[in-house]
Amino acid sequence: MLGFSLRSLWNRRFVAGLTVLAISLSVALILGVERLRDGARDSFANSASGIDLIVAPRGNSVQILMATVFGVGGTGTGMTWDSFEWLEDRPEVAWAVPIQMGDNHRGYPVIGTVASYFEHLRHSGGQPLSLAAGTFLSGDGADAAVVGAEVAARFDYAPGAVIVNAHGAGEVSFDLHDDAPFTISGVLAPTGTAVDRMVFVTLEGFDALHAQEYAPAADPLDPAAMPTDDHDDHDGHDAHEDHGEHEGTEAKHSHEPDRINAVYVGLIDRTNVLGLQRAVNERASDALSAVLPAVALAELWGITGTAERAMRLMAWAVALAGMIGMVVMLSATLDTRRREFAILRSVGATPTRIFSLIVAEAAILTAAGLILGLVLLTVATFVTDPILSARFGMRLGLNVFGMREMATLFVIFWAGLLASLFPAARVYRMTLADGLSVRL
Repeated sequence: MLGFSLRSLWNRRFVAGLTVLAISLSVALILGVERLRDGARDSFANSASGIDLIVAPRGNSVQILMATVFGVGGTGTGMTWDSFEWLEDRPEVAWAVPIQMGDNHRGYPVIGTVASYFEHLRHSGGQPLSLAAGTFLSGDGADAAVVGAEVAARFDYAPGAVIVNAHGAGEVSFDLHDDAPFTISGVLAPTGTAVDRMVFVTLEGFDALHAQEYAPAADPLDPAAMPTDDHDDHDGHDAHEDHGEHEGTEAKHSHEPDRINAVYVGLIDRTNVLGLQRAVNERASDALSAVLPAVALAELWGITGTAERAMRLMAWAVALAGMIGMVVMLSATLDTRRREFAILRSVGATPTRIFSLIVAEAAILTAAGLILGLVLLTVATFVTDPILSARFGMRLGLNVFGMREMATLFVIFWAGLLASLFPAARVYRMTLADGLSVRL
């Protein structure tokens, strides 16, 4: 039966091929939409792993999440360093990492931060950031930079390479800071998150770019700018004595910028997150928002949910069109095959056997469409994965098909068999006399 069905389909290979192609495209589209959805959600969740709270200037939680974690957009005018220190000294806080944004390197976001960023940030279910080469940022090098794996791969960067950043977000560069280059100290190992497409510099190095840009020129007639040999201040105190007085009260951070864009916060006990969020939102001296990454992601999925449902509906509509096309193909050939069926009946084939022949042909077409669809999906994933990684920090990966995908394939296969019952029932009702009669 299988061999006879294959030979029968081969005789109608052009129409059968179009039917298989329609089914395969529907399969690739359905599974591709689900894989893209899952990949986006996993990548977004992995990028914010290990962060209990994101504090930024007052704004929308989704906007703050996209700007701080994924480098898309901005967070407004910034928050004061005093607010960061207040937050860092809170008893609930285990660690706090300041973030500065607003520059880019050849279209990739530049992040100003501190060395502890690489200690506390996690990805992919709690894995720490690691280096593929070089060293992390340290307090000694204001001109040092650490680049993500995608940035290094695209521009062939390695430790020791000199890079120049520009002012502006995304691919828009308003001012190239070629007078303040950075030297790459390290290259991060791939994470499959937005970190792969970022460039990290110290707070001091980030501020140095804009200090050079906006620093006023010294007035040569200003007495304060003139050199003097008098090392004593107005009160008669030696400047070195004052310096000695402050050595014992060294600042917690080697560089303290006036304003920053956001703070990543980790808590000692996560049950205190709502209390800290309320304290941040109610802080009178600085208008701030405290964002829970998981809640912001849920809001983001709520916004994109309509588009996801529309894409899923469209994918299943394409699958339905493929099934209808197969029914049309099988039904359209029945009249031309009436004599074939009559001959089969005359040599002893039962109506049930001819019925089974039509169902077998439908099963072959559907199975071939499923296999070709999986091949198309694999090729599409292989081609688009580096593009999505470069532009959005999202990795699809050539994953083994899971239970949900196998269930989808199972549903489509049985839908194809059910669709074949209508033309098969018509064949079943054909009689030998009908097949041999002359039709004018």
